[in-house]
Amino acid sequence: MFTRSLRRLLLPLALLVPLGAWAETDPDTGFVIAPGWETVKNNCTACHSSKLVTQNAGSRNRWQYVIRWMQETQGLWQFPAETEKTILDYLTEHYGPKEGARRPPLPPSMMPKNPYKQSSG
Repeated sequence: MFTRSLRRLLLPLALLVPLGAWAETDPDTGFVIAPGWETVKNNCTACHSSKLVTQNAGSRNRWQYVIRWMQETQGLWQFPAETEKTILDYLTEHYGPKEGARRPPLPPSMMPKNPYKQSSG
C-alpha cells in the first residue's frame, strides 16, 4: 500500500522534470551531445576548460561577443564562417539565456521588517 501511494506521488513529480534534464552529455566535457558539440569541444577546450562554457549562458550576440573578445585579446584564431556558425548555433541552443533561473523579487509587502531601518518620526 505504501509503495502504491509513493508511486502515485512520484509519477506526477517525475512528469514535471523537463525532458532536457535527461539530455545525453559527454562524460569528459559535460557538453550536451547534439549537432555541433564536437566542433565546440575541439575549438573551445583547446584553450580552456569546458566548464568555462557549461557554467555560462548567453544569447547568440553575447556568445559572438565573447568569441570576438577572445580573438582580439586572448589569441583565439579566426574561424571559417561555417565553423563559427556551428559553434554559435550550438552555444545558443544549449547554453542560451536562462529563463526563470531566479525567482522574481518579492513585493515589499511580503518582505520582513528591516531591523536596521531608521523609523521616520
